[in-house]
Amino acid sequence: MNYKDYIRVIPDYPKPGIRFKDITTLINNGPVYAAAIEAIKQAVSDKQIDLIAGPEARGFIVGAPLAVSLGLGFVPVRKSGKLPGEVVEASYDLEYGNDKLAIHKDAIKPGQRILIADDLLATGGTIATTINLIRQLGGEVIGAAFLIELGYLEGREKLDGIDVFSLVTY
Repeated sequence: MNYKDYIRVIPDYPKPGIRFKDITTLINNGPVYAAAIEAIKQAVSDKQIDLIAGPEARGFIVGAPLAVSLGLGFVPVRKSGKLPGEVVEASYDLEYGNDKLAIHKDAIKPGQRILIADDLLATGGTIATTINLIRQLGGEVIGAAFLIELGYLEGREKLDGIDVFSLVTY
């Protein structure tokens, strides 16, 4: 299946010159959404994964159904102040400032093998921060899986050599 046929490209969003890759047209088509999750599942099924982690918010859209299809738990990685329990946090740079991500301290046990799932790999900042948080808790990041990779932004270069699977690359 050519998943690019189901991803809408919106010019000049969120600012001029950007060609935004909109996954809502993929995820609102049940059979295509299911096929995309199944394709990612097949690509990572040999990795001996203990948990799936996904950064807010669209990592939930990919990570949670992937976790369910693999019979695994899901760890949400949230923006600072959004998780009710004790957390570890890490800062990361944005185009115009910085932000923080957080994960519950008890979400990952030392030695657990974690796959990160998200909708998009662009510059790699969010995923590199997620890797940092997982490692702070003693987890082993065994890979990352994405619906889309913007290869021209070279985000995988920031991911410390972890194995990356992308369903679609632009």
